[in-house]
Amino acid sequence: MDFQEIRKEYENTGIQESDLLDDPIQLFRNWYAVAVEKCPGRWLEPNVIALGTSDLEGNVSNRYVLMKSILDEGVQFFTNYDSHKGKQLAENSKCAIALHWPYLGRQVRIEGTTSKTSREVSEAYFHSRPRGSQLGASVSRQSSTIETRKALELQKQKLDEQHKNQPIPLPENWGGYLIRPHRFEFWQGRLDRLHDRVVYEQSEGLWKRRFLAP
Repeated sequence: MDFQEIRKEYENTGIQESDLLDDPIQLFRNWYAVAVEKCPGRWLEPNVIALGTSDLEGNVSNRYVLMKSILDEGVQFFTNYDSHKGKQLAENSKCAIALHWPYLGRQVRIEGTTSKTSREVSEAYFHSRPRGSQLGASVSRQSSTIETRKALELQKQKLDEQHKNQPIPLPENWGGYLIRPHRFEFWQGRLDRLHDRVVYEQSEGLWKRRFLAP
């Protein structure tokens, strides 16, 4: 494959000082709203985040998960607490996420510290999901070895029959995380690779911003 042929020029107008806000959470909300509005199709999920975690020995891993809320305090996602990422977050609560909207020529990077959401928040979201998703989350020992796909599907069927016409209980090892950001980076592609990068960092409880070289 010739990687030189896979090249895109960014022809956006860039980030204007007048478009920036003092609060990066609100700016992130605004960018996300545009990403949803301009999304090219239902096949693309603009709330996909690349989540990076590490353990205390410095072993780093990354995967895609779905962002489910943008709150004043930060960003929420939900998962199995016994998964690989859950075990790493139990050791080291620091994480980093990135969102990429290629159709806008934009990226957002966020670094912060995670904490588990309350059981009430986790339960409310869990029961807002389709029943099949609830069943899947309940029977999956995420990141563990499975013998066969069929065995997993039989567990799902058995649980469904066990709770026929009843709600699926929230598993004890499943719930949400809140990422409390301490750093944002907003990236806008520009011509000739002279991209715009704006960083917000917390200092003594206040957000300070600066432009970075591309």
